[in-house]
Amino acid sequence: MPSFDIVSQINSMEIENALNQSKKELSTRFDFKDSKAEIILEKNEIKLTAEDQFKIRALSDIVMGRLAKRNISLKSVEKLDPEISPLGHARQTIKLKDGLDQVVAKQVTGFIREGKFKVTSQIQGSEVRVNSKSRDELQAVITAVRGHDFPAPLQFVNFRD
Repeated sequence: MPSFDIVSQINSMEIENALNQSKKELSTRFDFKDSKAEIILEKNEIKLTAEDQFKIRALSDIVMGRLAKRNISLKSVEKLDPEISPLGHARQTIKLKDGLDQVVAKQVTGFIREGKFKVTSQIQGSEVRVNSKSRDELQAVITAVRGHDFPAPLQFVNFRD
């Protein structure tokens, strides 16, 4: 029985490349000369530290721009508000969302059901499996899901006959 999976993944190598480019730009920018600005990657978080609120905003813009240039969907990135200490030091955390949340998975399966396709869809952890007797129905589901805007970037993997 033909099937495929709908997932939301981010490429960790592209994240590392974007952060390396950001660090390189940080070291060459004049406004960050002799400042203690840092970009640190920890599992699913990017931590930014800078000396003041303006530098943390510029640092955030650098990182977000590099992520966008490396084709990482900004739907999978959540910027938290910067934390500013009384002394003026600033920190900001950028969370990376990897995998489909249950809420988004339910939206995807609901959308497929509303489309009245001759397929069955079920949530399996952080992915949605779609089965059908016809490959044409599966391809119709893929085009319909691509055309709809969901709050997470979606990829289609494991297409099986």
